[in-house]
Amino acid sequence: MSMNETPSSERKHIAFFGCRNAGKSSLVNAITGQNLSIVSDVLGTTTDPVNKTMEILPLGPVVITDTPGLDDVGELGELRIGKAKEVLRKTDLAILVIDSEKGFSENDSRILETIKEKKIPFIIVYNKSDISDNEADIADISKKFEIAFENISKVSSLTSEGIYELKDKMAAMLNETSNEKALIGDLVNLGDIVVLVVPIDKAAPKGRLILPQQQTIRDLLDNGAIPIVCRDSELASVIEKYKADIKLVVTDSQAFKKVNEIVPENIPLTSFSILFSRYKGELDYQLEGVEALKNLKDGDSVLIAEGCTHHRQCGDIGTEKIPAMLKKKGDLNIDFVHGVEYPDDLEKYKVIIHCGGCMLNEKEMKYRIEAAKQRGIAITNYGMCIAYFTGVLERSIKPLTGL
Repeated sequence: MSMNETPSSERKHIAFFGCRNAGKSSLVNAITGQNLSIVSDVLGTTTDPVNKTMEILPLGPVVITDTPGLDDVGELGELRIGKAKEVLRKTDLAILVIDSEKGFSENDSRILETIKEKKIPFIIVYNKSDISDNEADIADISKKFEIAFENISKVSSLTSEGIYELKDKMAAMLNETSNEKALIGDLVNLGDIVVLVVPIDKAAPKGRLILPQQQTIRDLLDNGAIPIVCRDSELASVIEKYKADIKLVVTDSQAFKKVNEIVPENIPLTSFSILFSRYKGELDYQLEGVEALKNLKDGDSVLIAEGCTHHRQCGDIGTEKIPAMLKKKGDLNIDFVHGVEYPDDLEKYKVIIHCGGCMLNEKEMKYRIEAAKQRGIAITNYGMCIAYFTGVLERSIKPLTGL
């Protein structure tokens, strides 16, 4: 991915829900102007959530998700419905598609209640309006569910009637949920020098920087700061050359111990992972989670969760380096999840240690933290965990909290 592209995790996620043959896939194709989803009269044509990253005027950079029908049947159908509902965890705007000929169903009612319960902005779209008058049904559900008429649209995917109006409505709702938080830009001033320490090892992707590094560089440039990127092996010489002007040093968490020894105490130091905790998660709550690390004992269970699914190599931070640190606390039970996996049975864990979440959108990351909160489970992140075990936690959070 180039630095000119908006990462999937930074795009607004729009998901289409509804019963089989309500016209979800046809509507997705009409809105995007592309044949992204297979369209057929056969029930259950869409068997798994289909994601497409793209830019659509006037919506901007988005991720479009077409989901399986919520009235699917059988054991496999239940699994498909489960997958569709998982999509809600990262949905910024839900589009509930109704077949105008069949009207609002019990399955539609159930998914709408779930959408409202999760406080996800939504639009109910009556598709196939070119062949069916649905005014009575619209009036009925508007009253029954206390839905403003602005949240209901009538369209025809076949004739494109109402499509442009729907897109304008979608754009307006996404703008209302836009988040202008800075990753690092609010910590620096115009002309400030920020040193980014990027260790190069065999796990580093050849020829490119990983996403957290790219995003940090871009945010610094957007705010007029001057990023200097170096390896940990060249850090000492960079410090010597620019130390009087360095505003902040940001390091890969794996190099915390070495970087802490090199960077003078008067220069603030933090990590990419901790920056992402503030950006996408809840820094204060994840900081509290470090207390659970301090109190781990034999027999306790720990979950290590990572948002991406990269190939694990020897020395991997999540599956090898952090577990090695945890072993200092005793004989622990350590489980691992990757990508979209996130268990419902969190109660058995003493603490969850999560990656920075650069591959997850803010909605998904907050869902994971809230799921832990509701169950009274501590959650922290890779950077804070490593900072604690290397004795630099207080120093690493000070630039972000002022504590």
